Amino acid sequence: MKILCVVGARPNFMKVAPILRELRRRGAPWQHRLVHTGQHYDANMSKIFFDQLGLPRPDEDLGVGSASHAVQTAKVMIAFEPCLEAWRPDWVVVVGDVNSTLAATLVASKRGIRVAHVEAGLRSFDRGMPEELNRLLTDQLADLLLTPSPEAAVNLRAEGIPDERIAFVGNVMIDTLVDQLPAIEASEIHHRLGLEAGGYLLATLHRPSNVDDPAVLRELLAALGELARERPVIFPVHPRTRAKIEALGGAPNPGLRLLEPLGYVDFVALTQRAALVVTDSGGLQEETTWLGVPCLTARPNTERPVTLTEGTNRLIPSRRDAVLEAARGILAAPPQGRRPQLWDGHAARRIVDALEAYCENSEAPDGPEARRAP
Repeated sequence: MKILCVVGARPNFMKVAPILRELRRRGAPWQHRLVHTGQHYDANMSKIFFDQLGLPRPDEDLGVGSASHAVQTAKVMIAFEPCLEAWRPDWVVVVGDVNSTLAATLVASKRGIRVAHVEAGLRSFDRGMPEELNRLLTDQLADLLLTPSPEAAVNLRAEGIPDERIAFVGNVMIDTLVDQLPAIEASEIHHRLGLEAGGYLLATLHRPSNVDDPAVLRELLAALGELARERPVIFPVHPRTRAKIEALGGAPNPGLRLLEPLGYVDFVALTQRAALVVTDSGGLQEETTWLGVPCLTARPNTERPVTLTEGTNRLIPSRRDAVLEAARGILAAPPQGRRPQLWDGHAARRIVDALEAYCENSEAPDGPEARRAP
């Protein structure tokens, strides 16, 4: 069984690492290769994650770099097709909702190669988000939809996906968190930054709706700046976001500390010890839920509603007054949450089991078709 895993952006790395580890553990007859599209390509956004998570050197690095959504997707498609020609895998495994996810799915589907989508079925119901379009299209094309939470299967069924293509496997990103927990707990990043556990806030912002509109970004920076007068606010800054902040004249308060992007271990260690996280990240909503850290998500919707119903996450408008009111309320009375079902560190094992079971069912006389016609 030949498995080709595709990663493109930083959130993908934490999801693929446990799958590759499980494939290595099982050994023959499982063969696997890793393709990195290069959607995130600098050392802080990519290489350090490969090093810390024990990801093998990619068998192919497509080096597509940054571009518009259309250009980036097209570049991945053009560069990815020869990888399929050269190795002819039985499965292409894609994760998440970035442009590389959709691009690899399109190419594999057109060539009649099975696609498994890890983190399938998540929906924000906001088609103004590029990630939502990637999710919708990938799930329609993929053969096997591997869901992280029960509501994802409900979404897929509503879109006409039959049950035999859906498998509830849990959240594979939590596998990485569990695996790295000893290193996370040993991290001294908060001491190196002169911080006390529970005595600071952590912020991240990168979505275009928050950082590309100067008026919205000013509101969010103003809120973080005011909170920084009360306790330190640590803000590891995505390169795009940093450029937008500098265009507005920089951070509004010295207490708002802008850092370069951090490696996985140190970033999760800062998350674990924060009193509150303010973000627009999807993955951080999940990590804070598992860690039990209060989280405010500056978005009108989330594709991860389980973090609201079971976790510690709350949606807030991207306005200064809303952020301040919610943050001060949570700091005074932190919410209690619980870890969702199958967020247990064993999702990768269930993913590989689901791949194997799908193949066995496809080969049965009354099973679903193994492949589409090329």
